[in-house]
Amino acid sequence: MTMFRFPLMALVLVCLLNQLMADGWAQDYPSKPIRYIVPSSAGSAVDTIGRIVAGGLGEIFGQQVIVDNRAGAGGNIGAAIAAKTPPDGYTLLQVNNNHATNVTLYRNLGYDLVRDFAPVTQLALSPYVIVVHPSLPVKSVGDLIKLAKARPGAINYASAGVGSGTFMAAELFKSQAGVDMVHVPYVGGGPALTSVIAGETVVYGAPLSTALPQIRQGRLRPLGLTTTRRLSLLPDYPTVAETVPGYEFNAWAGILVPAKTPKETIAAIHDAVISALNRPDVSKRLTDLGYVVVAGQPDELAAYIKSEIAKMAKLIRDNNLTAK
Repeated sequence: MTMFRFPLMALVLVCLLNQLMADGWAQDYPSKPIRYIVPSSAGSAVDTIGRIVAGGLGEIFGQQVIVDNRAGAGGNIGAAIAAKTPPDGYTLLQVNNNHATNVTLYRNLGYDLVRDFAPVTQLALSPYVIVVHPSLPVKSVGDLIKLAKARPGAINYASAGVGSGTFMAAELFKSQAGVDMVHVPYVGGGPALTSVIAGETVVYGAPLSTALPQIRQGRLRPLGLTTTRRLSLLPDYPTVAETVPGYEFNAWAGILVPAKTPKETIAAIHDAVISALNRPDVSKRLTDLGYVVVAGQPDELAAYIKSEIAKMAKLIRDNNLTAK
């Protein structure tokens, strides 16, 4: 028995040392500023939630969390950049609807959404709202459908680019309502929203969070929410589904880190993000913008992303959508 005792003790000591080193590494994290990649333009809905979360996260970590806007290609540019960064916990990627859509919409992404990243948490959900420029002579979803059918191809709609949530929300509406509208893509949600406010385009499937301030100021006219039921926050806002049965399309956001990021680091990021989301000031800001805070576990986000990939794949294939 004596001859096996020392190897066994050595093995135990090695395991304890490794655990202590891992714990120490996690406790030292973060020791420098964190890069928070938002794959959308400044002023977009994706950017808004990112800045709210990054602000709360920075206070909890005691380190700067720097928002890095990397717009373009429906979120692919930012995701591709994040996929190639070191898996050390100092680069966070905020993902959204676009990324689940892009898996099917694009032939070559330059990254693999499932393989190249590890999930941290889902942040929040939010509906979209179909809005129009006040000059368009419509006051309801039904009015828009009638006008679009009477003038096929004459009405244009803005989006944050092919594959974006604003694009998919509009394309789903076109498909289910049986109307023909012309797509005008922009590089990000901010420019797309500005185009509708300016009257360059007249229809937009806007994230509720960015549309609400403009609606309240009379710059945009809301026609319908993309949820199946009306929101308690906006009980007077009808849903698109009240006119187009079965229509539903919601925005979501989550955080990923590069694959092979240490589990201890992911756990530290997860706990900090959840703490940030639970702060009264952060949760109130998100709720006031129309978001429902989720604050889930990593495996829940992984399962949700896979389900969203499947859902978007069906929509794309059923309607022969392509990224041009």
